Amino acid sequence: MLERSDIAENALQALHDEDYDRPFNTQDLNADTLIFTGGRQGRSLDGDWNFCVDLLDTGLRQKWFAMTPARPEDRIEPWDYDPHAGETVPVPSCWQMLKEKWYFFEGSGWYTRALTVAPLGAGRRRFLRIGAAQYDCKVFVNGRFLGNHYGGSTPFCVELTDALAEGENHLTLCVNNARTRDRVPMRNTDWFNYGGIYREVTLYETPTSVVRDLFVRLEGGQVVASVTVDGPADTARVEIPGLGASVDIPLEDGRGTARLDARPDLWSPATPHLYDVTCTAGGDRVSDRVGFRTIERRGTEIVLNGRPIFLRGISVHEDDAATGKCTSEADIRRRFAHARDLGCNFLRLAHYPHHERAAEIADEMGFLLWEEIPVYWAIDFANPATLRDATNQLTELVRRDRNRASVVIWSIGNENPDTDARLSFMRKLAETARAEDPTRLVAAACLVNHRKLRIEDRLAAHIDVIGINEYYGWYDEDFDELGVIGENSAPDRPVVISETGADGDHEAGPESGLFSLAYQAEVYEKQIATLRGLDYVKGMSPWILYDFRVERRQNVFQRGWNRKGLIAADKTTRKPAFDILAAHYAERAAEEDT
Repeated sequence: MLERSDIAENALQALHDEDYDRPFNTQDLNADTLIFTGGRQGRSLDGDWNFCVDLLDTGLRQKWFAMTPARPEDRIEPWDYDPHAGETVPVPSCWQMLKEKWYFFEGSGWYTRALTVAPLGAGRRRFLRIGAAQYDCKVFVNGRFLGNHYGGSTPFCVELTDALAEGENHLTLCVNNARTRDRVPMRNTDWFNYGGIYREVTLYETPTSVVRDLFVRLEGGQVVASVTVDGPADTARVEIPGLGASVDIPLEDGRGTARLDARPDLWSPATPHLYDVTCTAGGDRVSDRVGFRTIERRGTEIVLNGRPIFLRGISVHEDDAATGKCTSEADIRRRFAHARDLGCNFLRLAHYPHHERAAEIADEMGFLLWEEIPVYWAIDFANPATLRDATNQLTELVRRDRNRASVVIWSIGNENPDTDARLSFMRKLAETARAEDPTRLVAAACLVNHRKLRIEDRLAAHIDVIGINEYYGWYDEDFDELGVIGENSAPDRPVVISETGADGDHEAGPESGLFSLAYQAEVYEKQIATLRGLDYVKGMSPWILYDFRVERRQNVFQRGWNRKGLIAADKTTRKPAFDILAAHYAERAAEEDT
C-alpha cells in the first residue's frame, strides 16, 4: 500500500529503509514540556479510538499518519490500514486485555481519533496531556509530527496551539512497547509488558502565560514555594487560605522561589492534614492540596517530623486480571484498604511510576510511599541515551508527585550489578533526585555479596536508605544468613527489606512444600522472627500484595503469574500469610504507641 504514493514518496525507501524511525525518535516531549494541571478543567479525550497493531512498523514506513479520511470507493490506491475507519479500542486500555491474539504482542500500535475544536481565542494556548503510554509514543496532528516521548509510566504534554485548526482535526498516536537494549527497563524484566495508552488523555486550554510547575514544601522549618511560568509574567502569587498565608514571587526567566510566613499542622499517617494551595501568574491559575512534613535520616533511623518511624509496608504492582496495567479510583482505594487491613503505614510502588491518583489518595488516607523508576536488573549503564531516558523518567516522576506529602522516598533502581558504569549512572540519578527535590530520601534496592554475607554495593554510600531484596526460605535457604549480613555490614544508614516472600498458589497448590499456602505462611513466620532481632532494619515491604501477571513464570503452579501475593489475583481471596503479617504489624504499631 502507498509505496509509490505521494504520501510514502519512494517505494524503495518505504520498503527497505531501516532508519525509518530516526526522524521521529526525538524524545523532545519530556519533563521540560510538562504543564502543571492541578485545578485545571480539561476536556477528556478518553473513549473509542481507531486502532491497529503494526508488527512491521508499516505505518511509519508508509506514513499512515498523513492519510486523510476518504471513502474506499474514492481512493485510487490500495491501502493496508485506514487510520480513520474500522476497528476501535477504548482509551485508556492495554491492548493485551482486549483480544487474545494481542496478548503477547510487542511492537507498535496506532491510535487515531477525530478532534473538533472551536476557534482559539486571542492569547490562548492548547496542550495535550497523556497520563502514560507504554513505552515510546509519537504524536501527530493532521499529518504533522509534533513530538516523541520515551518512558512507559510518566505523563507528557505536547502543545497543540498552532497544530489544531477550527473544525475537525485528526489526532494520531503511534505507541510502541517493544523491549530494546537501550530502554529503561531493558529487555529482561519480571512483570508483564503491557502496551497501549493506558492512562487518561486530556486537552487543556490556557492563557498565553502558563504555569508549568508548582512545588510547595516544608524546608528548613518554613513553607517554600517555587514556580515556573512559560510566557510573559513578572510575578506569581501563591496563596494558602487555610494558613492565612500568601506571597508574591518575582520571576526571573520564568522562575522564582519564596518563603511564606506560615505554621502548618504537620502531615503524618495519624494526622494527614492537607491545605489548599493556589498559584496565579499572567492570567493563569492552578491549585493543589498539599501536606507539610519532614523526612530525614539520622544514622540508621528514618525520622518523620522529628520522630523515628518503622515502615510497616507492602509492595504493590499496578496490575489487574481484567484490565492489565489500566487502573481506576476504585482499584487504588481497594489497594489502600487492604494495606490498612494489614496494618501498613507504608507502600512500595514497584517497579515504575504508578497512577498519580495513588499518591493523591495516599495523601488523604495517611500512607507513606516509596516511588521508583524501572532501572531494573540489566541496564545499558554505559550508554548516554539510556541515562538520558532514565533521568527524564525520574524528573517527570518527581515533578509530578513532589507536592505529595505521602511520598517520602525516591528510588532510583532495583537489583543492578555493582560495576563502575552502573555506579556512575546511579550516582547521577541520585544527584538528579536531590536537585529536583532536596526534601525527600533517595533509595535503591541494592545487592548483597552472598559469598561474604555483606552489603558491599558501592551505591549504598550515595543514597539515604538501603533497600535489600532477600528471599530467605525461597531463593535462599538459610535464614541465619540474614542476621550475619547485618553483623558483617554494620550499615551506617537505615535498611529497609524492600522485598521478601514466597509463592503460594491458592487455586491448585499442594498442601505442603514449595508453592503451597502452608509453605508461604511458614516463610512469613520465619522472616518475622528473624527480622525482629535486626536493629539495622527500619522497615519492610514484603513482596507482594496481589498476585500479578508475568510472562517468565510458567510452571504448573504459577501459570503465567507471580503467586507471591498475600491476596490472590481476584484481589479478594486472602492467603494465610496475610493474617500472619497483619498480626506482626499490629504488634509493631502497639509497641510504637507505648
